[in-house]
Amino acid sequence: MTKIIFMGTPDFSVPILEAVHNEYNVDLVVSQPDRPVGRKRILTAPPVAAAAKKLGIPVYQPENVSKEGLEIITQLNPDLIITAAYGQLLSEKVLNIPRLGAINVHASLLPKHRGGAPIHRSIIEGDEKTGVSIMYMAKTLDSGDIIAQKEIPILDEDSVGTMHDKLSYLGRDLLLEVLPSILNDTNHRTPQNHEEATFSPNILKSDEYVDFNRKAREVFNQIRGLNPFPGGYTLLDGKRLKLYASKITNEQTTEPAGKIIEITVDGFMVATKDELLLITEVQPAGKKRIQAVDFINNNPSYVGLVLGE
Repeated sequence: MTKIIFMGTPDFSVPILEAVHNEYNVDLVVSQPDRPVGRKRILTAPPVAAAAKKLGIPVYQPENVSKEGLEIITQLNPDLIITAAYGQLLSEKVLNIPRLGAINVHASLLPKHRGGAPIHRSIIEGDEKTGVSIMYMAKTLDSGDIIAQKEIPILDEDSVGTMHDKLSYLGRDLLLEVLPSILNDTNHRTPQNHEEATFSPNILKSDEYVDFNRKAREVFNQIRGLNPFPGGYTLLDGKRLKLYASKITNEQTTEPAGKIIEITVDGFMVATKDELLLITEVQPAGKKRIQAVDFINNNPSYVGLVLGE
């Protein structure tokens, strides 16, 4: 009987775990340790660990699986390790344990967007398409041979939230499609062109600040590329204002970048380097997300102020 270890942490990985377990039976789930969450800092299990417990799968949550988990993984003697957004690099010793190797479900069309934030970066950088890659894991980050890929378009209506869900299910379906050949050791593998590699590191605090002194399309991409997590922000009247949604207007402007120009039925217009951008959803400091039109109608004196000052 085939033995499978699944390694994953966030919501992205849950549908993939559930599908693999339903079809093949997962023997062990490895996930990140429980972490404090929310303002009350309540110790909370990561989504994959919580899902595994509901499925009745044993769960192992080491701080560093390559250092702490070598003996456990060796004793289990898995045929295959499957990872999906696990969040840790695996050592060569771990990668060499399974008979059929270790594979990863990665949310980009490798070799583009290697790293921890491929979904965010693909939207922020204005990519017209993205996808998922099933790949063999290697010592260097996201550099292993490709087993299969599938692409989908990135629409203007998409955000990190929508693309996250689309790619999770796309990765699930593609993995189920290729797993039989992987388990039979008859699948194809294609080396990546490392010269074409680009990197998408995790989002930093500095990436969250929205600078309106850029073209409207760039600002639009950044806002939706941070929605719903972690959320982009600017400053308004000295207070932080999170920006969650906007719309391209194609209306040219010569007003100072960041200036709130007018109120509309859908929100408020802000000048960028070339065009007006309609802000449609915001979150004032210490409050809940609301429609931008409600926010600005409650604060009409903000019209004429410049965001970021």
